[in-house]
Amino acid sequence: MKSAIDFETYLAITQLHAAYASAVDANDWDRWTELFVDDCIYRIQPRENYERGFPLATLSLESKGMLKDRAYGIRETLFHDPYYQRHVVSAPNIISATADRIECEANYVVIRTKLSELSTVFNVGRYVDSIVRTSEGLRLAKRICVYDSEMIPNSIIYPI
Repeated sequence: MKSAIDFETYLAITQLHAAYASAVDANDWDRWTELFVDDCIYRIQPRENYERGFPLATLSLESKGMLKDRAYGIRETLFHDPYYQRHVVSAPNIISATADRIECEANYVVIRTKLSELSTVFNVGRYVDSIVRTSEGLRLAKRICVYDSEMIPNSIIYPI
């Protein structure tokens, strides 16, 4: 059963999604990590594993410290052909809400553009989120990026 939330909360959730997409698309990894609480979970997981309850994920980070480590790796140690990402995120679907926590989902499409190449659809799926209220506003306690295709590129550099 869905829980009702007020318009200001719904707007804050959509702004959190927009801020997330903006940070990732701009390669602003410091801003990306600040959208999460300290004891967060971030996973990129195939749909089949998620729906069957299997824990295997393509990428699994279990704290803001691990997110910061990933950000450092992207900036300083990973070598790859440069590319741009552009996220298109649907309006959130509220699954449940309490005074402290909101469970919601939103569909996403990530388009990738490599230099001197046509843009291509890189990843499609849905975000399964647990969002909490903090003194700084809404933050992600858990984001699972459940991607639809069984076929993905052999490496995912940037967060989805």
